[in-house]
Amino acid sequence: MSGIWTILAPVIAFLVAPFIGGLLRGIDRKLTARMQGRIGPPIVQPFYDFLKLFSKERIVVNKAQLIWVMGYLILVIAALCLLVAGNQDLLMIMLVLGFGAACLALGSLSVRSPYAQFGGMREILQILAYEPILLLSTVAIFAVVGTFRVNGIIEYGRPLLPHLPLAFIAVLLALTIKMRKSPFDISASEHAHQEIVRGVYTEYSGFSLALIELTHWYELVFIVGFIALFWAHPLWVGVLIALACWFVELIVDNMTARLTWALMLRVCLPVGMGLVLVNIAGGLVRLW
Repeated sequence: MSGIWTILAPVIAFLVAPFIGGLLRGIDRKLTARMQGRIGPPIVQPFYDFLKLFSKERIVVNKAQLIWVMGYLILVIAALCLLVAGNQDLLMIMLVLGFGAACLALGSLSVRSPYAQFGGMREILQILAYEPILLLSTVAIFAVVGTFRVNGIIEYGRPLLPHLPLAFIAVLLALTIKMRKSPFDISASEHAHQEIVRGVYTEYSGFSLALIELTHWYELVFIVGFIALFWAHPLWVGVLIALACWFVELIVDNMTARLTWALMLRVCLPVGMGLVLVNIAGGLVRLW
């Protein structure tokens, strides 16, 4: 990638990603409603909700809570900008994203509400379930491409999916948790917008809740971009595959009920990590 694009791409991502993420969230809610036999809100409803929350009085339980929310937003934006810049280490990007997710849990744990405490602890359990899979998937990509650099993955010249089919399945399993979709929406029921008690989000309201929703939009765009790397040549095909996977996640979300946190760990860690390790071993055997 050229030096100019390395500078422009993060700026474009920072400005455009919220609109793409908000539209995807709106389409998510519309399709979910249709699958459940409802009409559903308009596709632009997430933007209306964000503006309404953003305009409310700024009330927080303590200052630490708002600091953790800001950290969550900043680190997720940083991860997305580093991803699109192209010249950064994918392993480092995943670590930045993981620290951002930890900020949301720590913000929930910074208050005394028992519901928020339970939600924060379950959020940490979710991180422990999907983060090792995402980190190992970057190692699997390295075993094929020979570099952690995003631009090296894009310029590899061949799709990664035929080489890493098992790792791709494991990534989709991990991203189901990351997107907070059933059966792994453990820390807070994603579709229970009418509930007062919502786990990790219980003590967030108004301005802070608007920032969390904005961060979810950036996260969603990051997820689409990461999945697209598995078919980065040509990149537009990877984007279509990523959107197709996102649609499949919606179907699974509406077909399944929530699992317990213990069952989530028993399923995701052995199965997800096992699939990735098999692909890594296969790649090492081919190199040898």
